[in-house]
Amino acid sequence: MPVYEINPRQDPRWAVLVESHPHSSIFHTPEWLDALYRTYGYKATAFTMSPAEVPLTNGIVFCNVRSWLTGSRLVSLPFSDHCEPLVQNAEDLGMLLSEVGKKAMVELKHAEIRPRSIELSPHGNFGLHRQYYLHVIDLKPSTEELYSRLHKAGVQRKIRRAGREGVALEQGRSKAMLQEFYQLLLLTRRRHKVLPQPFAWFRNLTECLGLRLTIHVARVDGRPIGGILTLRHKKTLVYKYGCSDERFHRLGIMPRLFWQAIQEAKSEQLQEFDLGRSEQGNEGLVRFKDHLGATKTTLSYWRSSRKLTNHATVLLPPRLAEGFLSRLPDCLFRLAGQVLYRHVG
Repeated sequence: MPVYEINPRQDPRWAVLVESHPHSSIFHTPEWLDALYRTYGYKATAFTMSPAEVPLTNGIVFCNVRSWLTGSRLVSLPFSDHCEPLVQNAEDLGMLLSEVGKKAMVELKHAEIRPRSIELSPHGNFGLHRQYYLHVIDLKPSTEELYSRLHKAGVQRKIRRAGREGVALEQGRSKAMLQEFYQLLLLTRRRHKVLPQPFAWFRNLTECLGLRLTIHVARVDGRPIGGILTLRHKKTLVYKYGCSDERFHRLGIMPRLFWQAIQEAKSEQLQEFDLGRSEQGNEGLVRFKDHLGATKTTLSYWRSSRKLTNHATVLLPPRLAEGFLSRLPDCLFRLAGQVLYRHVG
């Protein structure tokens, strides 16, 4: 069967497929694709076996990342923890991947897919590239049961501490809250010795996703000390970004923010809380998500290229760049992220 390419940001059939397919996520939505295009100029394309005159029954969405620094490639999807191929069976998946692989080998450096649950074995010229952990909290148990699954010392005790210390929580998406969140993000990224995402990325996410996005901010005496940014798609809440002022970590701000998000998700009858991916070697982050009661599974990324190189690492060698970047003044620190992130994808 022939394979077609469509523009998922403009073809209304794509939004219908995303809303109807059981394995779709916030990362498939036209709104997420719009934010990627506005911020980084990435043009989205979807491969499907459905011709123009009929509804879509399958599709794999990619962004075309064109970079003179890291190479041009198809990525499904940039800055997205996972992006499941929206297919009905293994035969459809095989045909679509075959076409994508051919296109990548002729025109681009490689193609990359990041499925959440589909089990892939090496297919055609696609091979395993990297693996992470994906952490998900099942929200179907009662609130009491979910609380009992929180680590007693690492989470429950800190939640109570936050209450005693008068940590106040606020939710919204105003310009003022976005600015507060981003200032905390700069602190956190500098502390972790990695570049910050451009402010425009968060502004565009807020504008494109609207009510699907919520900023949660923790305050003490009116001062912002921590925050998380969550996204909602159908019955799933997604944790995407978090940040904090480490001087206030003793107050239990991050456990309190996550517990509040869990409670709100339960009140809205959501069924899962996707905590995103973690590097398998990041023991501290893995442990924190474990302590929240999440179940972790292996998340595998696949590439069409035989040369399985981590371009983000090539761009920013950790041992050489970390110390230098963390000492840049704020204006240059932000500028470096703004310039280089579009090449990472």
